[in-house]
Amino acid sequence: MVLDGWRGVSILMVLAAHLLPLGPSYWQFNDLAGILGMVLFFILSGFLITSFLISNQNIPRFLIRRFFRVIPLAWLYLLISLSLSQASFAAWYTHFLFYANMPPKDLLPLTDHMWSLCVEVQFYVGVALLVGIFKKRGLYILPVLCIFFTGVRVFDGVHAASITYYRIDEILAGCTLALFYHGLLIRTIQPNLDSKFQWCVLALLICSCSPYSGWFNYFRPYIAAILIGSTILNPDTSLVRILNNKVFFFLAGISFSLYVIHPILAHSWLGSGDVILKYMKRPLLFMVLFMLAMLSTKYFESWFIVYGRKLSNRFKTADF
Repeated sequence: MVLDGWRGVSILMVLAAHLLPLGPSYWQFNDLAGILGMVLFFILSGFLITSFLISNQNIPRFLIRRFFRVIPLAWLYLLISLSLSQASFAAWYTHFLFYANMPPKDLLPLTDHMWSLCVEVQFYVGVALLVGIFKKRGLYILPVLCIFFTGVRVFDGVHAASITYYRIDEILAGCTLALFYHGLLIRTIQPNLDSKFQWCVLALLICSCSPYSGWFNYFRPYIAAILIGSTILNPDTSLVRILNNKVFFFLAGISFSLYVIHPILAHSWLGSGDVILKYMKRPLLFMVLFMLAMLSTKYFESWFIVYGRKLSNRFKTADF
């Protein structure tokens, strides 16, 4: 499925941004790749979460499944990384409650990447409250919130940041895409858009992720939503054929583990030494990373996912 292809591209961009030199530092290609990877991930997340809630407003089931999907590995990683970092008590509870990305920000070198998971979990809780109070009608508030938070970014002049209220419009843009796709809003993305359109939008998206693009960064969530939406509605294009690749599907399957685990390896012996030595070790680092990610996905995360589904199935009534 094309969404798995996008997820594979997303994690590939993030790993490249964090672990590889993508050109001279003044080009800021690493920043561009990281921002690109995350906006794709957030759009996918918003789209999938909203699609689930459109069909089923069972909030206990939703929260149980999401929490059992992301929290076990995240907490295990935090337990190890915070212990190694000798973190303060305050850092422990802000990390474990997933608001360490909020000012004054308790993120540490080993946990700095967890800002995105903080945004995700905060979104889960927020959308659950919204739907819990207003039922399905609450989903119509999400596009309004998307525009509002983009307005906050424009007002404060923030192009990209790890604080929730400066980044959540990327998830909310994915929510809005889901509302369009499922017919709850007027469908503005036409199914006859061709390959040229998709490649042009991809080029615009890359530009909107560049630190040099200035105000054009404010359009990033919406360009990414249009791009991903066009590939969902137009599967017979050259871009979609590239995305429907087994390599991207493989990366998508272990993407969460790859994302959570990779910084601790980069801060270990595998990432130590001068520039030449450090990058000579990169093939070994990637081998260890992929091995751990596959083991985690198959033997650790899968158990919690299955258990979470069984537990959530006890809540069979959709009216809460």
